[in-house]
Amino acid sequence: MCDTCGCNITPGNKHLIQANGKLATTESGAAAVDVLTSLLSENDHQAMHNRDHFDKHQVLALNLMSSPGSGKTALLESTIDALKDEFNIAVIEGDLETENDAERIRAKGVTAIQITTGSACHLDAHMVHDALHHLNLAPLDIVFIENVGNLVCPASFDLGHHYNITLLSVTEGDDKPAKYPVMFRATDLMLLSKSDLLAVLDDFDPAKAEHYLRQLANAAPVIPLSAKTGDGLALWIDWLRKQIKQHKHRLASGERITPDIQSDGQHYHSGNHDNKLTPHHHAHDHNHEHVKL
Repeated sequence: MCDTCGCNITPGNKHLIQANGKLATTESGAAAVDVLTSLLSENDHQAMHNRDHFDKHQVLALNLMSSPGSGKTALLESTIDALKDEFNIAVIEGDLETENDAERIRAKGVTAIQITTGSACHLDAHMVHDALHHLNLAPLDIVFIENVGNLVCPASFDLGHHYNITLLSVTEGDDKPAKYPVMFRATDLMLLSKSDLLAVLDDFDPAKAEHYLRQLANAAPVIPLSAKTGDGLALWIDWLRKQIKQHKHRLASGERITPDIQSDGQHYHSGNHDNKLTPHHHAHDHNHEHVKL
């Protein structure tokens, strides 16, 4: 899959395979599968380091995922308006090019660090780590990581975050969870964005979208909302308040959580797969791994 789109090698990890890099040579000389598997391992190691930074400062980190144009940045703008007097917020923005989304967030008075990924269709832990060098975590309560618009790859990489949030725009089709199971199996909350358009759309059924999510054995809550009208936004804000509070309580008791990263997606990225095989489905019981510190 990603051997052709170029996202295996990212601006964040390319130093590992360049001359004198940690993965410049492999045991087999230059085997592609070995390199890609090692890159995934290095990503996971860096993600643990990132999460240590977030946890040290009691910052909740959320990975915001969706296809392009689903309204991630608009949702963040509305969220900032609702919570800026209650919590300290920062945003890490991921796009192939431009700082357009970061500029929109900065206009709200919130720090936004832009990551331009070039050909990479997802963020990785190394890119997020580079962004953290430009972000003071000490005063923050929450960091939103707006991943690159893509319904597959962002769910396959641990960034050092705590939860996955997936937006499904009502303009996209209610069968997207069935078509893109890697993304939706990983989600901890599904937001049906642009719900104000349901009044003029007759081909999107929120109940069907939730049904397809449940068929993936994912019990994550589903919230229809509109960043434009504000409908449903209160439920999203309440969810955030609850997660921030619970996160601080967990850390105070010496616990940490890790997100649900889809091994199927990593299997694709490793290059060690057969396109004729159907990946195994893993039940998502919506219980995160809790690790005692």
